[in-house]
Amino acid sequence: MMAPRPLIRPRARQQRGIALVLVLWVTALLTVIGGGFAYSMRTEALVAQNSIALARARAAADGAVYRGIYQASRPQNTLEAWRRNGQVYEFAHGGVALRVSILDESGKIDLNTVAEPLLLNVLQRLGGIGAEEAARLVDAIVDWRDGDDLRRPAGAEEGDYRAAGRNYKPSNAPFESIEDLQRVLGMTPALYARLAPHLTVHSRQSGVNALYASPELLRSLPGATEEQVAAYVAQRQSALASGTPVPPFPAAAAFAAGDSAAFMVRAEARGAEGVIFVREAVARLTGNLRQPPVFMIWREASAKTARPES
Repeated sequence: MMAPRPLIRPRARQQRGIALVLVLWVTALLTVIGGGFAYSMRTEALVAQNSIALARARAAADGAVYRGIYQASRPQNTLEAWRRNGQVYEFAHGGVALRVSILDESGKIDLNTVAEPLLLNVLQRLGGIGAEEAARLVDAIVDWRDGDDLRRPAGAEEGDYRAAGRNYKPSNAPFESIEDLQRVLGMTPALYARLAPHLTVHSRQSGVNALYASPELLRSLPGATEEQVAAYVAQRQSALASGTPVPPFPAAAAFAAGDSAAFMVRAEARGAEGVIFVREAVARLTGNLRQPPVFMIWREASAKTARPES
């Protein structure tokens, strides 16, 4: 004869059901917490990897800048020297791909020393403004950089800036950077954007070196025509490729300039992880091989296509 089965009371059965639900909720909660923790750890690991990759790329780019300076400081008539004409040199170091270009600052317009007729023509042809507006801007630029408070005929001194609602006055000193040009009365953001790639404050030249100047700047020289510039650029490319002397550009004769002791080095580092770091520096050689170069600019730049050789 079988023993009678114990009766399960409804209340005990209800408690077991609640306990089961609680266990399921706790299990689900622990799963969410564990997943979140795993995701957090994975994210932190990726951040750490990216930080390491960025640091590696930055160090490689900085080293490439110094290598570029060393190579560019060699006599330019030797095969080992890197040219200061914007040519891109590619190599790899420590698993990082590097692209380095060097451009002599004499291929740009120096805001502090440029001849006024050249500046006037550049503002019109490269800047795309009229003769009257360009003349006013030339006077305002000279008023900004000269050491007195005397206003040029179409220029601007402190009173003009106050009248225009500006809370500053001309520095009456040389431009410290090309960005200062944006503060000159009459300069607009659109005009500055067109001029900036062709400006410097480091060449100390009154003219422009056609060997390094961009085609756009060459076309803005007084008397230069589109056909002359195209022919010269082709000759320049051919001569540089063959290692022969580059012929002079006749249209630049009145505003010719020699090589500068200052040049810009641009180094782009690309790591295997896809991280990109770009360093730009403007260095000035002291003329003494035992002394390091003087850095006028040292900055991080955005990744972009380097200026093609022209």
